[in-house]
Amino acid sequence: MTHDSYNNFWLSSLAERLAPRPRLEGRVEADVVIVGAGFTGLWTAYYLKTLAPSLDIAVLEAERVGHGASGRNGGWVIGNLAGLERHLGTLPLEARRACCRLLADNVDALGDVLAREGIAADFHKGGAVYAAARYRDQIAIQRDYLHHLHELGHDEDACQWLDADQLSEKVRFREAYGGIFHRHVATVNPAKLVHGLAETLERLGVTIHEHSRAIAIDHHTVTTAHGMIEAPMTVCANEGYAQRFHDFRKHVIPVQSMVIATEPLPDAVWQEIGMAGRPAFADASRIITYGHRSADGRLVFGARGTYRLGARPKHDQAITEAEIRMRHALLSDFFPILKEVKITHGWGGSLGLSRNFRPHAIVDRQAGIATAGGYAGEGVAGSHLFGRTLADLILERETEFTAKPWAYANASHRRIIKRWEPEPLRWLAALAITGSYGGRGVDEAGNAGTLDQACTDQDQRCLCFGDRVGKATTGPAPGCRFSRLPLPH
Repeated sequence: MTHDSYNNFWLSSLAERLAPRPRLEGRVEADVVIVGAGFTGLWTAYYLKTLAPSLDIAVLEAERVGHGASGRNGGWVIGNLAGLERHLGTLPLEARRACCRLLADNVDALGDVLAREGIAADFHKGGAVYAAARYRDQIAIQRDYLHHLHELGHDEDACQWLDADQLSEKVRFREAYGGIFHRHVATVNPAKLVHGLAETLERLGVTIHEHSRAIAIDHHTVTTAHGMIEAPMTVCANEGYAQRFHDFRKHVIPVQSMVIATEPLPDAVWQEIGMAGRPAFADASRIITYGHRSADGRLVFGARGTYRLGARPKHDQAITEAEIRMRHALLSDFFPILKEVKITHGWGGSLGLSRNFRPHAIVDRQAGIATAGGYAGEGVAGSHLFGRTLADLILERETEFTAKPWAYANASHRRIIKRWEPEPLRWLAALAITGSYGGRGVDEAGNAGTLDQACTDQDQRCLCFGDRVGKATTGPAPGCRFSRLPLPH
């Protein structure tokens, strides 16, 4: 198998290879400069330009549009936010429900923009199944998560329990014990989305410079190797790829995740595994999994992230044969009929993780800096909402978006986002906890046998980024899917 950027299925599905955009040359001025041409940066530019068409907006991208997580993710558009409880925990129920309604509506709002702008990105709203599909112990975990979702403010129509038979009607897992159906989840081809959005912005008059890595942000000036832009407002939209900015990389770290795609599957195979309505699916094991049926009939499946010493993001997209086999083994455990299918694509990248899972949209008006992120792997929808929120904050508009608890109208990210602990403590703690796991697992060579035990209160130890890095708890924290966060190997 050849491992280049076009082994990313999403990129290989584009109709044609994209011509590079010109790099920034010389000294220019703009009203807003955005560093990063991923979803957060491009959605911020979109809403700024549509709300204030006269604005001069420039976007700088170190590589190509969608180089980071925006062009590599699993394609889920989720009506929720990882770490939402950090913002909603002290709010009254009606306020929590209003936030959850906004998150649910955000999925449809994103789809509406794609339809309005003619961006063909294979958007499909089929919901998602969070299944107990490996061990009976997963039933308790998923019921606890459902209770957590309802406590946050999601209503029972949006998030409902499925018994074993109801689960099998949606997805025919080898073992189906029950699970959650989350109605407000869609899937999308992220490469088609990010590149279609970039083309839309250029039609609107936004300038995008590729191969223009920002090497310094200082006093309303962003400097690259070949030029600089002066602007009263700079949006830092780097998420897990902010390692060159010492200040930001202390607050948001990159965690790796890897994805595979099968060959297009024949109808007989789809009849065996179901997914007639094309729901996305995940299960409750400590190896976080996510999958869905693509528009052309493949099964796209991702599993397990890693953390690299020194918070180094993954720039190359290649993954090893062993990493592909491991994910294929996990997928085949769900659906044994897929054991012999061909895996045609395998790729990986980095997502941004803020300390204590605190998603955020922040404008520091005094410093002229805005930023958003901390999506913890749920950024396809989150970036649309937060890009819209940043635009309103920058334009000093008082809207339902700026009134939400994750929006900060005039604050420093240093105050809002807690710093991660220094290396090597962060990395060593993760390694130690990985080594403390009991149970049996799939190794990176794909030797499956019996797969990972669910994270139970008896036999597993989890990493929960609650009070400090490396705090091991017995069993998952109540309602916290991220006590099963993928860890380094």
